Amino acid sequence: MQWTVVVPLKALARAKSRLADTAADGLRPGLALAFAQDTVAAVLACAAVRDVAVVTDDPLAARELAALGARIVPDEPGGGLNAALTHAEAGVRRARPGCALAALNADLPALHPAELARVLDAAAAFPRAFLPDAAGIGTTLLAAAPGRALRPAFGPDSRMRHRASGARELALDAVDSVRQDVDTGGDLRAALALGVGPRTAAMAARLLIPDGPAG
Repeated sequence: MQWTVVVPLKALARAKSRLADTAADGLRPGLALAFAQDTVAAVLACAAVRDVAVVTDDPLAARELAALGARIVPDEPGGGLNAALTHAEAGVRRARPGCALAALNADLPALHPAELARVLDAAAAFPRAFLPDAAGIGTTLLAAAPGRALRPAFGPDSRMRHRASGARELALDAVDSVRQDVDTGGDLRAALALGVGPRTAAMAARLLIPDGPAG
């Protein structure tokens, strides 16, 4: 099964506010862009992925991610993450009614294409499926089979909400890179330990990351 992956990305100026203890205001937009670039590059390198649609109204992000090969979908509803995903889903379904669709976070800088392929292959067995994040509270990937609505419920406690919606929770080992999103300094340390992409590595080298356990 070949997948279309939708990656939502908010305006870079507003992204990653919880990294304030690790990255200064002037660095966070660049860090958010680096996360997205490394995420999208890894998705495009995944053998299970046909194409990538990035939902964003940020002109810099749109230009840089299009240069990698992603298709840019304007965030026309402007109603938040779930509205952006639903808007993108409608466009994808019109263009390719029979496609399998997955929504993926834009802040997975350690993403490994082979691990993403394992997750998508597992998701293909169910009408809807999701992968919880490393913290066990949120969701990094939500997948829908051809003909099935995505029904995204990202946000606080999205693991519980996606499970309550009937989506199958995927319990997979050795897919840490697909689960490790980055919201805090601890998350960034954990991603660095897994091995991040080149753009995130270059940005992280400019940061003074406090010592401490990965979390």
